Amino acid sequence: MRQFFPVEDLARDERFVQTNMAERMKDARTTVDIDAATAKSRASSNRLTPDRHDASDGARSLMHGIMVGEIQALEGAGRTAHDFAAGDGSGDTIPFELKLDMARQAWDEARHVEISVKLSDWMGTELGQFAENTVLFEAACSNDPILRLAGVNRALEGLAIDVFTQMKEFGNLAGDPYLEFCEDWMLADEVTHVKMGSDWLRKVTANDPDRRKKALEFQQVVDKLFSFGGARGETDESPIGLARRFRELAGFSDDEVDTISKMDSEALEERKEAIRAFHAQADAQPTPA
Repeated sequence: MRQFFPVEDLARDERFVQTNMAERMKDARTTVDIDAATAKSRASSNRLTPDRHDASDGARSLMHGIMVGEIQALEGAGRTAHDFAAGDGSGDTIPFELKLDMARQAWDEARHVEISVKLSDWMGTELGQFAENTVLFEAACSNDPILRLAGVNRALEGLAIDVFTQMKEFGNLAGDPYLEFCEDWMLADEVTHVKMGSDWLRKVTANDPDRRKKALEFQQVVDKLFSFGGARGETDESPIGLARRFRELAGFSDDEVDTISKMDSEALEERKEAIRAFHAQADAQPTPA
C-alpha cells in the first residue's frame, strides 16, 4: 500500500470543492470589524451565538468545516498508523502502542465523520456546500512521526477542542439538544486524542530534547495557521473561543495555552492590517466614468 500521500492526492468526489490557506487568506471578506465606530454599532461580541444575524449560515459553515476536518483527521491518523514501521520511536519508527492509539483515533474520527454528516443534514447543509480547506491534512504530511503528533494531535485536535466547545455552547443557547449532545460526545474524544499526542510526544522525545524542541516549534507554526486570521481567540472579536480548561485536561500547560492565545491575537491584528491595506488599495482605484 502506498505511503506518504500528498494533499493533492486526497480521495474526493465531485461534490467537494477544495481550497488552501493561501487562497482563503486572499479573501478580503471577514467577520472581524476593523472600524471601531462600526463595531460599537453592532453586537458587543463577534462570538458565534444564535442571536447573530448570520448565525444560521455561520453555524452551518462551521459544521461543514468540522465534517471535512474530521475526514482529514481520519486520513491523518490512518496515515500515521500505516506510514511508519513499528520500533522504539527513533528515526522514522513509532512504538507499536502508538500505532494502536492512531488506529483507535482513526476509528473515532470515522465515527465523527458520520455524526457530522448527520448533523450537517439536520442543519440543512449539503455536502460540498462550503469549500474544504486542506490545511488540516497538510499538518499530517511530515516525514517525522513526532512532527505529525505535534501537528495533528496537538494542533489540529487542539483546534477541534476549541471548535467543538463553541458548537456545544451554540447548541445549548439555541435550544438544540441534538447538536449540544453530539458536540459534547465528540469533544470528549478530542480531549483524549490531544492527550495521546501530548503523552506520546513527551515519551518518545524524553531523551532527545532537540527533537522535542523541533516538534513544539512546528506545532507553533501550525497553531498560527489554525488561528485563521484571528477567527479563534480569547477576545470577543473572534467567533471561536480558546477552550482553556479542556486544553489543560488534554495536557497543555498554562504557558502553552498563553502562547497560543498570543499567536491568535497576533493573527487577528495581521488580518485586520491586511484588510485595511486591501480597502486602501481599493479606495485608491479611480472611479469608472
